[in-house]
Amino acid sequence: MNSLFSDHVAALQPYVPGEQVRLPNLLKLNTNENPWGPSLRVLEAMRAAISDDLRLYPDYQALGLRQAIARRHGLDVEHVFVGNGSDEILAHVFSAFFQRAGRPLWLPDISYGFYPTWCRLYGVPAERIALAEDFSVHVADYLRDTKVEPCGILLANPNAPTGLALGLDEIARLAAARPDSAIVIDEAYVDFGADSAASLIPDLPNLVVVHTLSKSRSLAGLRVGYALAQPELIAGLVRIKDSFNSYPLDRVALAGAQAAIEDEAWFERTCQAVIAAREQLGLDLQALGFECLPSKANFIFARHPAHRAADVAAALREQGILVRHFTAPRIDQFLRITVGTPEQCARLCKALAEVLAR
Repeated sequence: MNSLFSDHVAALQPYVPGEQVRLPNLLKLNTNENPWGPSLRVLEAMRAAISDDLRLYPDYQALGLRQAIARRHGLDVEHVFVGNGSDEILAHVFSAFFQRAGRPLWLPDISYGFYPTWCRLYGVPAERIALAEDFSVHVADYLRDTKVEPCGILLANPNAPTGLALGLDEIARLAAARPDSAIVIDEAYVDFGADSAASLIPDLPNLVVVHTLSKSRSLAGLRVGYALAQPELIAGLVRIKDSFNSYPLDRVALAGAQAAIEDEAWFERTCQAVIAAREQLGLDLQALGFECLPSKANFIFARHPAHRAADVAAALREQGILVRHFTAPRIDQFLRITVGTPEQCARLCKALAEVLAR
């Protein structure tokens, strides 16, 4: 390691995203991208934003986008914070709420793999709480007595990579029971069948809800995310942002993101298409002998009792189909399969039938 690096660089273990490769006739079902693209209104708004005005800085308050988000969730603009993807939002959350005199962050032992990376980067002790045998989050495990209160509790809901979701009553119970901890709900996949905790924000001063436009809005390539919370917490996130990068979203991204939020018809239509394809894919996988967790996301977490997950993933890759295989304990025999179009799902199942018959 180069001697010029800061002291903590050598100890970092960066997050490894899903494989990104170039293969002929590739079917990419490993990174949970939406198979249906963004709405025409989004593309038109972005094209219109490409003008001589690009010589000017964008609105650092992102007021138009924040107003659109606030209207959609029935909140005020002061409840909304935006940033360059939900990963950047979550990084600011770690800085704003979790660096508190060495208090631990509570999070599930199986969840989004970036969470431990941020813990290491920001020096936040992580206390991993095991999921139940059925891979669900038991809120009772987060209500136990403890000598040191957690700085916060971070839950992906629906969880990744399992796809299982908590109900709003459980989230409200958790936030009420831990008033001195920031309760952060990462809702990257919530629009595919779960209930958003955004409706709880007026009554819960310690709740932060994080969204991305990468999944249900089909804008993974644009990098826009947002957080919802009571104004005092949003003000803290703004302090962090403006101490790091006061112009996180450019003019084109602001225009596209606002159009995506405002095109409710396209959003509803594509979400329902993903849900329908997911339900059919689940049935088809079960017909092939797979065991599938009940997903509320745009992916299915599945295992086959007679075949090693690593072997199945490798065999699919030979046919130009990528799915995500995790090697962590408890889930090393599962595959996380992104929901594609009906045609893409049919191609996957056809290939799986051939693989399993070998």
